[in-house]
Amino acid sequence: MYTFAPKEPHAKASGKNIKISRKNATILCRVIRKKQLKKVPNLLSGLVEGRRKLKGKSYTNAAKEMLRLVESCERNAEARNLDTDRCIVYASAHTGTMIMRRRRKQGFGHRMKMTNMEIIIVEKPGKEQHRKQAHETKHEEKHEAKHDTTHTSEKRENK
Repeated sequence: MYTFAPKEPHAKASGKNIKISRKNATILCRVIRKKQLKKVPNLLSGLVEGRRKLKGKSYTNAAKEMLRLVESCERNAEARNLDTDRCIVYASAHTGTMIMRRRRKQGFGHRMKMTNMEIIIVEKPGKEQHRKQAHETKHEEKHEAKHDTTHTSEKRENK
């Protein structure tokens, strides 16, 4: 269902058949993708209130729905005990179900805009944790290599 499954700890939220344009949602997804979680709600609320614009447009409807999904995903991350200061946002938008609008005369047959959106928040390890993990793996590799050489030398003596 989701675009990708990260290996790191993560939280997800998705919205189906949201009544916004897929094109506008995709533009906003590109803007917030790979940004820190603490910056994204401020950016989207600025778009909703009209304080901020992207390429001369404010994208208010898409920003409202995306802000709602980001807040939901942030609550999911807190429930999973993720460190929200180190979280990065991944977002994507896809075409939703096509619904034909029933009207008389010229308005008959117009398609309603629907979008499926998904937001994934991934917790990235800090620099200290990354160094510790790298050091531990190197130490384990040396330890395993040391034990492997002793076993092979014992095998040689037994022959």
